[in-house]
Amino acid sequence: MKTIQGPGLFLAQFIAEQAPFNTLDGLAEWAAGLGFTSVQIPTLEPAIFDLALAARSQDYCDEVVARLGRHGIRISELSTHLQGQLVAVHPAYDLAFDGFAPPEVRGKPQLRQAWATEQLLLAAQASQRLGLTAHATFSGALAWPYFYPWPPHNALLLEEAFEQLAKRWLPILDAFDRAGVDVCYELHPGEDLHDGVTFERFLAKVGNHPRCHILYDPSHLHLQQMDYLGFIDCYHPRIRAFHVKDAEYRPNARSGVYGGYQPWLERPGRFRSLGDGQIDFPAIFSKLTQYGFPGVATLEWECCLKSPEAGAREGAAFIARHIIPVAERAFDDFAAVDTDRERVRAMLGVEDAS
Repeated sequence: MKTIQGPGLFLAQFIAEQAPFNTLDGLAEWAAGLGFTSVQIPTLEPAIFDLALAARSQDYCDEVVARLGRHGIRISELSTHLQGQLVAVHPAYDLAFDGFAPPEVRGKPQLRQAWATEQLLLAAQASQRLGLTAHATFSGALAWPYFYPWPPHNALLLEEAFEQLAKRWLPILDAFDRAGVDVCYELHPGEDLHDGVTFERFLAKVGNHPRCHILYDPSHLHLQQMDYLGFIDCYHPRIRAFHVKDAEYRPNARSGVYGGYQPWLERPGRFRSLGDGQIDFPAIFSKLTQYGFPGVATLEWECCLKSPEAGAREGAAFIARHIIPVAERAFDDFAAVDTDRERVRAMLGVEDAS
């Protein structure tokens, strides 16, 4: 067993134009003051973290690590959630997702995909220079418009969608393998990898790639009404990153898991700040500790009610309170006795037949 690391903070929802949220140093100092010990850094904001420079410059990476270290903060993972989304985009979402890409590739799906792929390759190099072992991202989606079987599922269409998704990701996974870094897909509605079955299908298509792993976020599984504790039992060997995010699902007579196109505030299923939702975090931390999860418990704040600053302040203490310092010995070691095979046979009433 291992003691889970943390608390960590995913910075994406906290970056803003005003200080201290407009610089990496400001964010690090603020996060450290709340009790966080690590940060997961998004990579689409060069003013916060310059991905291209990090990929080519060890000096820049060393300088970033040193700056964060002065605040008592380290980097847990880099994130390319938005770039990963653009590795695979169904045409129905072209305009909606174009805003994630730089202006020069908007309206040009092939160039946008090439840009996104290059971003992931840069992230592999940057992660290696930073000494990281895991990376957080989305898979993108080609089959998502067909997630509900009406018209009835076209088996060949789904087969081709996952073939194409694997074809796009295999070179990226190979690059991360050369860098010694695991790619951790956040399983999320809107992505082709959104539950255990879709992850298994993709994993098979990429030949059980050694760098294909999971970012475990129980909120997304709970809002799909999945067994998020049993999920850990099934997939713990592939869980290499962990978003600590709460959620609640309260079905009603007017709407269910699909949300009825309502804003988050009105949905039956919605994200909540840590401790305000329904997720059984004591059981989650127990299972991940039991299975030796090697990473960081990282707060991802998304709540339609509470302010982000309050969510972060409460979240740091919440995670720290749930981390289980692992036992160095069994509780009943005091009653253990030395023994040998002859004594064991005597205890069993078995005679030596030799």
